[in-house]
Parts: sequence; C-alpha cells; structure tokens
Amino acid sequence: MEKATKEMQQVLHMKGGTEDASYAKNSKVQAVSIFRSKPVLVQAVLDLCNANLPDRVVIADLGCSSGPNSLLPISEITSIIYKRSSEKCRLQPEYMVFLNDLPGNDFNTVFKSLTAFQEKMKVQNGQDFGACYVAGVPGSFHGRLFPSKTLHFVHSSNSLHWLSQVPPELTDKENPVINKGKIFISKTSPPAVMNAYRNQFLKDFSSFLKSRSEEVVSGGRMVFTFGGRRTADPSPDETCLLWDYLGLAFQDLVSQGVIEEEKLDTYNAPYYAPYIDDVRAEIENERSFALEKLVITTIPWDGCSGEKKYNRLTTARATAKVMRAIHDSMITSHFGDGILDPLFERFIEIMAADTKEVEHVNLAVSLIRKD
Repeated sequence: MEKATKEMQQVLHMKGGTEDASYAKNSKVQAVSIFRSKPVLVQAVLDLCNANLPDRVVIADLGCSSGPNSLLPISEITSIIYKRSSEKCRLQPEYMVFLNDLPGNDFNTVFKSLTAFQEKMKVQNGQDFGACYVAGVPGSFHGRLFPSKTLHFVHSSNSLHWLSQVPPELTDKENPVINKGKIFISKTSPPAVMNAYRNQFLKDFSSFLKSRSEEVVSGGRMVFTFGGRRTADPSPDETCLLWDYLGLAFQDLVSQGVIEEEKLDTYNAPYYAPYIDDVRAEIENERSFALEKLVITTIPWDGCSGEKKYNRLTTARATAKVMRAIHDSMITSHFGDGILDPLFERFIEIMAADTKEVEHVNLAVSLIRKD
C-alpha cells in the first residue's frame, strides 16, 4: 500500500509549462471555482484578522499546481489582511507562504512568476505591503508537511478530490475488483467499486484533517474547495458524465486494437467526489476542527471556457484540452504517450454527439482549529 502511494505521488501531476496544451493554459474552470467560493474565503480571512493577528502570518496553499491560479488565492488572502490591518491602524504583518504540491508539479513555472507577483502586490496594496516570503514544499497533503503549530491559514482549491492512491481493492493482484471497461465510478460499476472509492476517500480525508490538526495553531483557519456531490448516489451525471465519455473513448481504442482490454481493465482514476454529508461527518469524527461553513458551489457545463456560451463541438474541444492537461501524466504512465491524440479525438466526438449538460459541483468548506 505504501508503495502504491509513493508511485501515485510520482505520477499524479498536471501538465507543466505554459504551452497551449499545458494546465496553465487550460485551467479556466478551476479559476471559476475559486471565484465562486470567494465569499467563504473572504469571511474566514476576516475572522482571522479580527482575532489576535500575529506579526508574521504563515499561510499554506495545498495543491497549488502551476499557472495563473497558483498565486491567486495567496493574492486574495494577503490583500484582505493588508486592508484589514490598515483599517485597524495595525503594523502590516510579514507573510511566510508555503506552496505545496506533489514532487512532479511544475514548481519552476510558479517560481518564475514570483517577481511579477511581488510587484503586483505592491502596486495593488501600497508600498507598505508587508514582506512576503514564498517557498515550495513538495509532498503529499495526505500526510504531515510542516512543523507542529506553525500555520495560521491553510487553503486548498480543486485538490482534495485526488486520492493518495487508487483504491487497493481495484489493484489487488490476487483478486482485483474489476470495473469492466470503466476508469471511474459509473452507473454500471459493481457496488464493490463504489465502496472501495468511498472508503479510500474517507481514509485520505481523515489523514488530511489529522495532519493539519497538528500543524495549524489554535484558532487558525482552513478553507478548501473540491469536487463533491449533492446526492448519496455515487454515480450521478454531475460527477461521472465526463469520466463516462473518457471511458467510452478508451473502449473504442480497445475495439480498434490500439490498446489491450486488460490494460483498460487495470486503469482506474485516483479521484473521488464525496457526498456532502460524508464530508461533514468526517470533520465531526476527527474533532480537531469546528465546521464554520460547508456550502455547495456550482459551475456551468461550459465553465471550461470561462463560462462563455459556445456550441457543443467547441465546448467538447475545450473540455478535451482541460481533461488532457489533467490526465496526461497518468494516462501516459499506464498506456504510453502514443494514445493521447486518438483518445481525445474520440472523446471530442463522443461528447459533441451527446446532448446532456450538467453542472460541475464543488464543496467549499471553512474550518477553525479548536483549542
């Protein structure tokens, strides 16, 4: 199990760089998610400011990835603190910012943007904006990352739906649970597959909360948003439809002899969109954090285009670019890189031919560390 987790940490990362196929150029839907959950973030930062704000505020962003969204939450958090400190005639605090993601993340692109970020913050807030020191922290947020009682504010966006590993029941070499022809939960998946995914998420989420409980100071805040669902049914279209399209594209490559059927049957995505009640229950069970807010935010079907309304084929092409930027490393690790073009060409055809439209559902959660 530990070996599987380490292997996933090396494989799971968004496509780096700044070229047309990169995650940096295909993360508009994630930006919309950050915007939709902004009221939850703003209130949590204001609550932190209204408490005893220290002279040095330590902030961690978990799952920062790369591209224009990487520093967006940090810009928002520090600007709110600056404005609130100015209103209360306080000395501006210094900031220690930790950007975390898995080791394969394109940290170099993020680091190259830091000078422009620092200059922007001075222009946006004023020359007395507090010194902001930024460091990268490679590692899995499912375990410990920082010393005890060091963090005042933790943020994470579009990350906690990624599991530490594919559920072990699906990769058991002796007696694997087979999700025939699928790469994620689907309406035709066996109950054992659905249960395995749920159990892996609950285990990972519990570990995430436990790790942060040891790192966040008393009264510290944590805000995170991630894919979730509004129904107890683990296979609604709003969380599974795009995965079904991709699964159908894989099946067509099998029928064409491009990939082996066994290869598809042994490929499963390390992803899970939890039911809102399960998230609430796990927070209560862990007991280190008080739940301040848990709200549902939604993104339109064409959110991958920045919410611009396009025809179905244009939306399918934009969605394929997003999916490819996210899944590139995982697919090539399992199948090789030769299948990417035919796979996503078929994905576009399948999605463009369908008429379904669903909202993308996210959960926005605000917590405070208990005494």
